[in-house]
Amino acid sequence: MMRKIAWDYLKRLTAFCAFAALFVPAYAADLPPASANKIDFARDIKPLLDARCQVCHGPAMQQSGLRLDSRQAALKGGYSGAVILPRNSAESKLVRIVAGLVEGVVMPPVGEKLTAEEVGLLRAWIDQGASWPEEGISTLSQIPGDKPKLTHWAYQPLTRPAVPSVVNSEWINNPADAFVLARLEKEGIAPAPRADRHTLIRRLSLDLVGLPPTPQEVTDFVTDESPQAYEHAVDRLLKSPHYGEKWGMQWLDLARYADSDGYEKDLVRPHAWRYRHWVINAFNDDMPFDRFTTEQIAGDLLENATTDQKVATGFHRNTLKNREGGVKIEQFRFEEIIDRASTVGTVWMGLTVGCAQCHDHKFDPIKQIDYYSLFAFFNGADEVIIDAPLGGEMGPYLAALPEYRKTRHELLEKNRVFELMPAWEEGMRQAARNPGKLTDWDHAYDALGKYLDNGHGIVEIAPSERTRKEIDGITDHFVINYHRVISKELWAELDYKVLRKKTDALRNGFPAISEAQAIAQNPEGRESHIHLRGAWDQLGVQVHPDVPEFLGSLPSPETATRLDLARWIISPENPLTSRVTVNRVWQEYFGAGIVRTSENFGSQGAKPSHPELLDWLATEFVDQGWSFKKLHKTIVMSATYQQSSTARDDLETRDPANRLLARQSRLRLPAELIRDATLTVSGLLYPAIGGKSVRPPLPAGVTDLSYSNSVKWQESEGRDKYRRGLYVLIQRTIPYPQMANFDATAREVALCSRERSNTPLQSLNLLNDPVFIEAAQALAVRVLTEESGALEDRLRYAFQLALARPPSAKELRSLSDYYRNQQRIFEQEPGAAEKLAPVELAGVSPLETATWTGLSSVLLNLDEFITRE
Repeated sequence: MMRKIAWDYLKRLTAFCAFAALFVPAYAADLPPASANKIDFARDIKPLLDARCQVCHGPAMQQSGLRLDSRQAALKGGYSGAVILPRNSAESKLVRIVAGLVEGVVMPPVGEKLTAEEVGLLRAWIDQGASWPEEGISTLSQIPGDKPKLTHWAYQPLTRPAVPSVVNSEWINNPADAFVLARLEKEGIAPAPRADRHTLIRRLSLDLVGLPPTPQEVTDFVTDESPQAYEHAVDRLLKSPHYGEKWGMQWLDLARYADSDGYEKDLVRPHAWRYRHWVINAFNDDMPFDRFTTEQIAGDLLENATTDQKVATGFHRNTLKNREGGVKIEQFRFEEIIDRASTVGTVWMGLTVGCAQCHDHKFDPIKQIDYYSLFAFFNGADEVIIDAPLGGEMGPYLAALPEYRKTRHELLEKNRVFELMPAWEEGMRQAARNPGKLTDWDHAYDALGKYLDNGHGIVEIAPSERTRKEIDGITDHFVINYHRVISKELWAELDYKVLRKKTDALRNGFPAISEAQAIAQNPEGRESHIHLRGAWDQLGVQVHPDVPEFLGSLPSPETATRLDLARWIISPENPLTSRVTVNRVWQEYFGAGIVRTSENFGSQGAKPSHPELLDWLATEFVDQGWSFKKLHKTIVMSATYQQSSTARDDLETRDPANRLLARQSRLRLPAELIRDATLTVSGLLYPAIGGKSVRPPLPAGVTDLSYSNSVKWQESEGRDKYRRGLYVLIQRTIPYPQMANFDATAREVALCSRERSNTPLQSLNLLNDPVFIEAAQALAVRVLTEESGALEDRLRYAFQLALARPPSAKELRSLSDYYRNQQRIFEQEPGAAEKLAPVELAGVSPLETATWTGLSSVLLNLDEFITRE
């Protein structure tokens, strides 16, 4: 205990030593007298440091590099000289602090202070030349202290729990139910009855593919009397290509996927979508989660890595990027690496590792050195753009490539680009080596690094050794930015704005192959250090890649790579990944995870409501080959999932949050699925899978909110504007309003769970947004053209389209009354019907079409419509 207290003393002592140069020099009279004896380091000083101050050990030394166990170590750390060892002890700031002569600074801060004799030993040692052993007596790997005892439940090894026995065994469909029912029986609570068939098919469809069922799918399920009807529906939905869209959406929240950089410029990322495309395909193919993990963390490092495996590393490219003038490129590269390390810790380990960026974690056993060891895995990677063609792209590309390259070369040559670029490139290199000499070239060099990914690296590569992509990139950058270093007269003479329009038009007409954002390991690597207080430019001791010490270690940290990290993450040594992953899947089905804080499995997170169920699901997930589809089937086939969601009086006070799972939860649909459901029932949805992002109609004035009105929202044409919400372009500084109103985020950080708010803006959005008005019009047209029966027949059909069930007699009367009232309103307001229903239908008056449009809007605004029961 005393040694632990001493280490804590040292942590503060060494931190203050770094600031000691600020203190006023002392006089010898202020200090205890120095010892008159001849001082020997091993006999007198080392025992003092070990027993009283621990100056050569402890966490602070890890962070700052301050070591007093050898002269060489102290000099290397940069703390010798005036701070620690001046010419005489009277000027030593270290001696002043431990003697208690600096106001407001007392070391050790609590407990017994150094005695006068001990201070005298330090004084005598310094005055006698501070003899030091040449070799250190401790190293980072030899820091004293026991590995913390891990009592927290999430850090315990994962074992498969025994399935409990229950009284009502007939209720159980699979072992997951036994864990739920055992808890309910212990509490004396009965589970809810099974939901009706209409509710089940809509619930299943929304949960597995994110789309409401078609009328035919509802009829087929409801009328199928076979015992396997429900399982057949599950299997059909799991095979749907829309499954990958629904579950890819949740992963994209975790991956903080967006289509723009963020920050002031917020430039659109034209190739970001290719990673999303990979995610959708991975889910549809039921890629095992261990492989899914490995390819995203380190796909580029796999032997003979395929294009798709490199595309998967786009996970790391979803960080924000600051291209604002004046910012330091290295500072924001550091911020991006910080984000990558923190995101991996959150997504796969469910830990708030980012809290250790500036200091040891306050609650969990994550040291700052652990954090920067994780940081080191990503510090050696460079951002790259790679060719990532999709099926059918390569043929037209190769056929058109020769003519494209010939025409492009002629344009550039005619406009003196090849003549002027070499001198400009040399100017860039000189600006790099002589900052401050020519400010216009400094500015241009800064722009090269900001606007062209790896621009500073490309300009240092000999033109003959550059890839075609690097050549095109730096050439285009030159054409756009040459004005920064030449006169206005020459810029006007060259007229590169016209050249740019011509090259852009040429590129837009060229059937280019798809490209992707990825990362690749820098062959030279980079040293990694602890960053003192988390500052990008304050380096402490060097660290090597490694996993958090309290969870294990890698055999050879000095040579460890991201591939080693990925393999450790999904190894049996790491008890977190499978628990964290199945918990998030459970959260999607029940509104909350077994651990409510799905982003935090640490000591400050919530305890699991059903710990044995969590571990059973986690082991089952691994034993089933890390298959998501098998995990989904296990959950949706359970009796727990199939319960009714009807509120129960007996649970209002006993379990208001439904933690015991005595019923299913009613869940407001996510933002994207509200759009999807609306487009589906109205018949507008264009169900293409994958591909580029789209820009649906945007309410007027939204782009005015962007910086300097810089965002241009060119509305998609034709079928593309009716694609699923998953594909709506995410512009970080101006999120799509409907998405933002329904709690989708700009994805600036990993999002482990979405909020479900309830605001007036949501109602206004569904009533007045152009997308939802058009959907109401389309639903009206669909009802009027697909159902030719009487009013009540059409009302039933519209209701079934929207809610996948027939209306009750009361609901039918309410809709009939609304229909007639709406008709009277249009009859009293000439011209109003034509404005609301501009589509002319054969044999149908504009008044009737408008009335059905109003009624359709009511159906699309029902709470039940935007809710998964």
